[in-house]
Amino acid sequence: MTIGAGGDAAHIATERDGLPVLIVTGLKQEARIAAGPGLTVICSSSNPVQLREMMTSFDPASIRGIVSFGVAGGLNPALRSGDVVIASEILAGKQRWSTAAVLTENLVALPAKRRRAVVPGILVGVEEVVTGQVAKTALRATTGADAVDMESHIAARYAEHYGLPFAAVRVISDPAHRALPELTMSAIKPNGNVDMWKVMRGIARNPKTIPHLISTGRDFSRALRSLRGCREALG
Repeated sequence: MTIGAGGDAAHIATERDGLPVLIVTGLKQEARIAAGPGLTVICSSSNPVQLREMMTSFDPASIRGIVSFGVAGGLNPALRSGDVVIASEILAGKQRWSTAAVLTENLVALPAKRRRAVVPGILVGVEEVVTGQVAKTALRATTGADAVDMESHIAARYAEHYGLPFAAVRVISDPAHRALPELTMSAIKPNGNVDMWKVMRGIARNPKTIPHLISTGRDFSRALRSLRGCREALG
């Protein structure tokens, strides 16, 4: 199903000129980067159930389009942390959604920078974090997707339901070859912040996780820097 493509999208965009774009994020850090004039930002705290509840209570007449914005797990082995994926398509199970040119044209024009590639690609949406390298490889094999996140498919379904243009820009945080430490995900609070005390307790129980956490932290910091470079295209 194509969302808001062609003439319908152009008509909707004209009709809704002056309304903000809804930016859907999963983490507080992403939401802070996205915040600005002409944008309404919501954060799911990496909780699909919570995001669906937030979207259900959101007024579709108050926005002119939706952009899923944040970091993602890499599935394509060619992509490194910090690389930007501009979604051409979103997959979830047997469903798929195409993105709308009216919102993606600014995103695909983002300049590539040192240590950062900007590529079109396919995103797959999941309900739980894909942490292991084996699981990532399997997901890549069955979907052909370049990256995975937990928000884009929910936002795309909402956009389809209400006839809104939809786009997604996602920056690779953990590349395909790297597994995410489970501790990093279990430490996310309901408000999207990280419970550092929980992280420290986990390290105290298993000091061998330190090198892995350091590598993950570096990847995440690189992804956030790259995400900031995408911010100017959101409006």
